[in-house]
Amino acid sequence: MASPSSKVRIAVIGASGYTGADLVRLALRHPRIEIVALTAATHAGRKMEQVFPHLANTGLPTLCRNEDVDWSDIDVAFCGLPHATSQQVINTLPSHLKIIDVSADFRLRDPLLYEKTYGNPHAAIDLQKEAVYGLTEHYRQHIKQTRLVACPGCYPTAVLTLLLPLVSQGLIDATDLIIDAKSGLTGAGRALKQNTLFAEAGEGMCAYAVAQHRHAPEIEQELSLAAGKELLVNFTPHLIPMSRGELVTCYARLSENYTAEDCRQTLQNHYQNEPFVDLSPTDVIPHTQHVRGSNKVTLNAYEDRIPGRVILIAALDNLVKGSSGQALQNMNVMCDIPETTGLEQIALFP
Repeated sequence: MASPSSKVRIAVIGASGYTGADLVRLALRHPRIEIVALTAATHAGRKMEQVFPHLANTGLPTLCRNEDVDWSDIDVAFCGLPHATSQQVINTLPSHLKIIDVSADFRLRDPLLYEKTYGNPHAAIDLQKEAVYGLTEHYRQHIKQTRLVACPGCYPTAVLTLLLPLVSQGLIDATDLIIDAKSGLTGAGRALKQNTLFAEAGEGMCAYAVAQHRHAPEIEQELSLAAGKELLVNFTPHLIPMSRGELVTCYARLSENYTAEDCRQTLQNHYQNEPFVDLSPTDVIPHTQHVRGSNKVTLNAYEDRIPGRVILIAALDNLVKGSSGQALQNMNVMCDIPETTGLEQIALFP
């Protein structure tokens, strides 16, 4: 293990988005991190507190362009750019860097599937070959050995944490999955969009990207690996009028002779030593309020009224465990730092 007094010098690429800001918030209280560079093309030359006043008086470096960073002075780069842009930038970074990408650009293992899903050719196929999918609890050993981690999307993080143990052990029929997912508005990013204006999104809820959301192929990729066969899932996301948080409800057919309690016990056994995955008590339904601001995901399983079916629920904070917190968790693994370092925050309530 590295010396407990040594610092990991980091850069955050795309620091002016919600993900970048939350990563900076968490990194500021990480005892082993020194924030050396923050980039944001449209805000270059501005102080971080001018973009995010809640980060005032924290001694952060001034925002700059990527090309103005001295990368020889950086150990780890976090990339929070949009898809396609992320590939192009990461492809130019020096090979000594450990890179943690929170965009979608390296999540899909097949470059042709990436092109089909995101509408543009993969721009860094050689890098894709060394990228490790960053679902920490399931790929920890691979993450330790790579220099490029592709952090999962927020929806896949919740869905896969909930379903992978059950699919891999055959407790549920992986060909019959209905995934109902709901996320706070920060999941849509910080750019101005009509559907996320207060007057458009407040006091209501709506489905979006019905039957075509880009996280579906990512979910199917990992579930197919666990099941040993190609799968398609029924996945529908919804926007809910809150800033952060995510709730996923999955409806599944139980395999013969299995019960909802078997699912609960399997999840308990699989995650009993994981610091950031909790199984709720049997009489407690996971709420986004239980995890807000924390790096936790909470799970539970319930017997359906329809015989032979189970209802599975997961809740997480889409900006923390669903994005920046998981990115820091992966950095800790990559840098041989105790995994919970800088991520011990208890959820905010109310």
